[in-house]
Amino acid sequence: MRRPIASGFLFSSKSLIAGLVVLSVGRTALAQPRTAPAPAGKPTPAPAGKPTPAPPAPEELPAPPDVDDPMLQPVARASTEIGTWEDALKYVRARSTDLQIALQDVARADAQSRVALAGALPTINGTGTYTHNIITNTTAQFTGIGPAGPTTRAVQTPYPNYLTGSIVATQPVLALRTWNAIGTAHVAADASRLAVSDVKRQIALGVANSIVSVVTSERIAELNRIGLRNALQRLDLTTRKAALGGATGIDVVRARQDVESARTTLVAGDESLRQARENLGLALGVPEQIGVPPTVDISGLEQGAKSVCKPVGSVEDRPDVATLKKRVEIAHRNVNDVKYQFAPTVTVQSQLATTTIDTGATPNTTWNVQAVLSVPIWDGGARYGNLHDTQAQELQAVERVEAQRRQATIDVERARRNVGVADERRRVAAAARDLAAENDRLTRASYQEGRGTSLELVTTAQALREAEIQLALREFETVNARVVAVLALASCPW
Repeated sequence: MRRPIASGFLFSSKSLIAGLVVLSVGRTALAQPRTAPAPAGKPTPAPAGKPTPAPPAPEELPAPPDVDDPMLQPVARASTEIGTWEDALKYVRARSTDLQIALQDVARADAQSRVALAGALPTINGTGTYTHNIITNTTAQFTGIGPAGPTTRAVQTPYPNYLTGSIVATQPVLALRTWNAIGTAHVAADASRLAVSDVKRQIALGVANSIVSVVTSERIAELNRIGLRNALQRLDLTTRKAALGGATGIDVVRARQDVESARTTLVAGDESLRQARENLGLALGVPEQIGVPPTVDISGLEQGAKSVCKPVGSVEDRPDVATLKKRVEIAHRNVNDVKYQFAPTVTVQSQLATTTIDTGATPNTTWNVQAVLSVPIWDGGARYGNLHDTQAQELQAVERVEAQRRQATIDVERARRNVGVADERRRVAAAARDLAAENDRLTRASYQEGRGTSLELVTTAQALREAEIQLALREFETVNARVVAVLALASCPW
């Protein structure tokens, strides 16, 4: 006797239940069009003597009840937002610590190149000395032969006060190590410039990933709020239905559990959004949250990446591989530097000296020219040890190039393949979302007819919410995969 009474109540509160049916978890814009489905099975028969009313069309259902909750307020927008690659590059050029460190490495390499060149150019050094002798002795110094015989004068020995000065100029004539060091410094400067290009590529990739992450987090936060709003509307309708006797306590508990689950997801999503904004700020060199405006064209990131970074022919030309190849050349030159330590050196030097000491025998000012030959004979074996060390370093540099070449080859192939994989995952996620939406629609229709349960309603709503979030993730993963594919084999001269 209980079923006819419940069935009679169902049709007497038709409008209230219809309002519950219209709710679905997830964003309405992403769900399938709300078309009236054919009822699965036969509706519950009405009490004898009463005709069975036809199910109302979805467009005739009343609007869901209004709900208000503080957590429905969206996360405040960041105080600073960027919308184009040009805006991002302005921040990077001015604030990126990684870029500034790489640029200073170039400056250091240029400075070391100038230091190496100085070893092949003349050096000029001047010295001046003033001497005051405290203890002296007075002696007679012969000055010549006079009419009366030899003449002398009293002098203090050593001279109590005198000045001396000299200028020495040195010019290397045969300096194999110096000439090799000049070439090595030039190669090191080239390697530093290639490293800057690779740093720019990594920065561009990091900025693109951060922008996609922020946009993705914004979208998920929006979906989470839609899910919470729908859960609150279901709870409101279920509570009203329970007050009228059409729902049980367990129905209300399930609705409340769904609300709390939506709140948990929303809190986690909001924190992920804030962290994504902070990561974008760090990528741009700003220690604060930086957002992306809602009007940004996320699909334009690929074209933006192509405008700031140019493709290269092969992995051999990718900046990181090219930099390590320069390191091999430097290592080889370091081996030659040790070998040149066994070779003799020849320098020419000239000294101009003057003093206030008047000896009467030598001129106060002298000037000489010297050729100096230096032949290394034995240093205890240090050069042999250095030679073995530099040869091992050269072999290590060669292996690093090979390892990076292999890694770059895999990176490029994987980046290109991931474009298709991401697009396929997006299509699968879209199909899963469509199925979840259809399942939710059918479950609501069944619940409307009195055959479904609140557990099924909540479960399908949660599945639809998760499917819509997964679809949003896959859509932005596709964009990110295309950007990575552009930068995987590129050089960034910006």
